[in-house]
Amino acid sequence: GGPGIKNCIADVLPILAKMLENMKADPLHLCHRLDKETTGVMVLARSKEAAEKIRLLFKTRQVEKIYWAIVLGDPDPVEGVVEIPIVEKEVQSHQSHYKMTLAPNYRLCPEDGKVVRIRKNRKAESAVTRYRRLAGASACSLLELQPITGVKHQIRVHLAYGLGCPILGDHKYSHWSKLAPQKLPELTLRRLKLEQSKA
Repeated sequence: GGPGIKNCIADVLPILAKMLENMKADPLHLCHRLDKETTGVMVLARSKEAAEKIRLLFKTRQVEKIYWAIVLGDPDPVEGVVEIPIVEKEVQSHQSHYKMTLAPNYRLCPEDGKVVRIRKNRKAESAVTRYRRLAGASACSLLELQPITGVKHQIRVHLAYGLGCPILGDHKYSHWSKLAPQKLPELTLRRLKLEQSKA
């Protein structure tokens, strides 16, 4: 996270700069962000000018981002592109909260099975994610993911609602109407030598 977030990376940049340059360093500059609870490589720059150039590369999608995730289930097909717009909606339940969700431009007509275009949600953002299955076992798969666009929670939403394969441990997008832990398949738990939580 950035400024305003407790324990943010920006707070440790001066310390890191001093460690790299033996106590007489110019500040380092953050070039992009990672979502909360996301792990990955951070790109830093030694000058403000370099940071601006790198930020522009991210903004104009000249930087290729690749993520790996363990998901519940097996995507079908095992490789492809999810291109479904995403919008933020309020979830009405005993625990009211907001989530990003799919806002497709098409749906299947239940009467005849034909694909029909539906009215576009004006607040929906275009979202495109490439994916491919790298491995799978015990009702889980390892996927390689490449977001082409940069919508909030895009990968999580496309996996959970577009492919029906939520990220392992993602309590927000594993269920629509509640924020709750996932129930893992019994075979997966046995192989990990774990027991299902009673909660």
